[in-house]
Amino acid sequence: MGVRKHIAAEARKEAKKSIVSARMKAVPTSPRKMRLVADLIRGVEVDKALQILKFSTKEASINLEKLLLSAIANWQAKNEDSNIEDARLYISDIFVDSASMLKRIRPAPQGRAHRIRKRSNHVTMILGSKNLSK
Repeated sequence: MGVRKHIAAEARKEAKKSIVSARMKAVPTSPRKMRLVADLIRGVEVDKALQILKFSTKEASINLEKLLLSAIANWQAKNEDSNIEDARLYISDIFVDSASMLKRIRPAPQGRAHRIRKRSNHVTMILGSKNLSK
């Protein structure tokens, strides 16, 4: 590999250190319900987001709290020498995509059947840092 490519690769690697993501797949909650909770914590600092999720009455907040703790652990694994308080982590992006649907049939009157769609979703959370030293 040439010197120019090596320098560019090192710059990309250094830029990726400040951005960490975590992903949760096939969560058995409808995407619409999960987006309600995800909108509460988008753009919020990590410690405040943990408090919001802890005291939220929505069931989706339990899964998002686990995902946030996983993202924090991923950041600590990437940045072992850095302090988490100095980095000022925040949720830079969070998005909820629909996953596969389980299709069931419920009997209805007069020999009919109604389809039940049990939805699930994928959640991706990206953390950024508002580091003041840079």
